[in-house]
Amino acid sequence: MASQQMFKSGQARGEGQAKADQMMDSAQSAADAARSKASRAAQSAQQSKEHAGGMLQQTGEQVMNMAQGAMDSVKNTLGIGDKKS
Repeated sequence: MASQQMFKSGQARGEGQAKADQMMDSAQSAADAARSKASRAAQSAQQSKEHAGGMLQQTGEQVMNMAQGAMDSVKNTLGIGDKKS
C-alpha cells in the first residue's frame, strides 16, 4: 500500500510539474507576443513622426513662398518692388 501511495504522489508531482511547465510556456508565448506588438507599435509611431515632420516642412515652405509672393505684390503695387523683366 505504501508503494501505491508513493506512486500516486509521484504521479501527482509529475502532473503538477507538467502543468507548471505548460503555464510557463504560455506565459513566455504571451510575453513574446506583447514584445512583438510593442515593437510594431513603436516602429509605426516612428514612421508617423517622420511623415508628419516632412509634411510640416513642406507646409512651412509653401507658407514662406506665399508670404514672399504677397510681399512682392505689395511692393510692386506701391512702386517699390524690384522690376523683373
